[in-house]
Formats: sequence, C-alpha cells, structure tokens
Amino acid sequence: MFSPIFILVAIALVLVNCIKIIAEYEKAVIYRFGRLLGAKGPGLIFVIPGIDRMIRVSLRIVTTDVPPQDVVTRDNVSIKVNAVILFRVVDPIKAINNVESYLESTYQYAQTTLRSVLGGAELDTVLAEREDLNKKIQEILDDHTEPWGVKVSAVEIKQVDLPKEMQRAMAQQAEAERHRRAKIIAAQGEAQAAEKLIEAAGKMENHPAALQLRFLQTLTDVSAENNSTILFPIPIDMIRPFVEKAGNGLGLTSKRPAKAQLEAPAET
Repeated sequence: MFSPIFILVAIALVLVNCIKIIAEYEKAVIYRFGRLLGAKGPGLIFVIPGIDRMIRVSLRIVTTDVPPQDVVTRDNVSIKVNAVILFRVVDPIKAINNVESYLESTYQYAQTTLRSVLGGAELDTVLAEREDLNKKIQEILDDHTEPWGVKVSAVEIKQVDLPKEMQRAMAQQAEAERHRRAKIIAAQGEAQAAEKLIEAAGKMENHPAALQLRFLQTLTDVSAENNSTILFPIPIDMIRPFVEKAGNGLGLTSKRPAKAQLEAPAET
C-alpha cells in the first residue's frame, strides 16, 4: 500500500498546515465548523485543516486618509475638507462577528461624520476651533464603532479649502484688522506723548531758563537740516538782559531820554 516515507511526508504536511505562527501584534479568530472557538495568539497555535478556519486580525493602529469632502457650513459657505483618522482593533471577535468589514465601515462612517459635524458649524469655527471639532468627531466615531471592537484614537482635520471669493474677502478683512490695530497703537502713542509733553511743560514753566535752552536747541536742529534763511521771533525776555547791560555801559540810567542828558552840560 503506502510506503513509510509517503506516510511520514503526509504527516509532515498535515503538521505544517496545522501549525500557525501569530505575530505579537496579531490575534487569530478561530472558527470550527462555523462556530466561534475564540481568539488565540500571539505565538504558535494549532489549526485543523478542513475543520478550523482562522482569520488574522491586526491590533496595530491604522491610519486612514479621508478624501476631500464637499461641506456646506451653517453660514452657507461651500468648503472642501479632508482629514486623517487613527484607529485600532481592541476586540478582534467583535471586529469579525459584528461587522462585515470593520475597515471599510469605519472609513465610510468617518466621511459621513466629518460632513455632518462641519456642516453644523460656521466657517469661523471650522478655521479657529479645529481642536474642538476634532475631539467632537472622534467622540462620535468612537461611540459608533465601539460595538465593532474598534477604538478611534484620534481625528485630525488636515486642510480646509476655501473658495477664491472667500479667500479675497478674508484677506480684505485681515488687512482692515491690521489697519485698525495700527491706528489704535498710533493713538495710544499720541496719548502717551501728550502726557509727557504736559509733564515737560509743567517743569519748563517753573524753570524759564530750560525753556530758552530748548528753544535754542530746536533752532540749531532746524538750521542743520536745510541751508536756508529762517526768520523767527525772539522773545523780549531773552534780549532784555543784554539791552540793560548795554544801557548801563553807556551811562543811560536816567529815565530821561538820551538826548536830554547830552544837552544838560550846555545849559551850565
């Protein structure tokens, strides 16, 4: 009949088909005659060919890109949004028994949830509060995929594409905002400068010499910039000491006019 070598080879082939190696990041869901035996692994497991059916399930995090979705926000702005979803299987038995394809189901439901959540928000919210929207989408997906044995770890909105008209309007708005801030800063600077000028004026009022020195310094600065003739009034207080000194030098101390003082010796 059969030679011993043939029998040994047949036994070896059966053993090879019975022995399965499951990686550390995998689980093997075993069915025997269609009934669930459980999840096995990692390591070396035995499966009876023709009787048992094994399905490998990866427990690693799966990264899925959601393609750009056309979304109309609550304030009627049409945008395109794409996102990335990170999820993993935490219960391989549920992932195989409760859903036909947990990968495709999670992928499709992520698209629907993305459109639903962003469609209920305004454009400013989508642009400024991405973290809150990411968290909201992640919670909705996680609750829905929990019966499938899938855990959604994170959802990140990658890019928001705006219509060109909206981009121009937002650019104009940003420019107007910058002008407004510049005017506010300039007005604040003027107010601070006015306070300092009032303080300086009060000090110069008590010290007239400081006012005269400041006046002369200003004249020096003006004359150094342009080679031109400048006419300016001189306060009488500045030249009065020189006039009085000159009058004392000529002996014009009397209240009479100088002509009367010169004619006085002729009368004697």
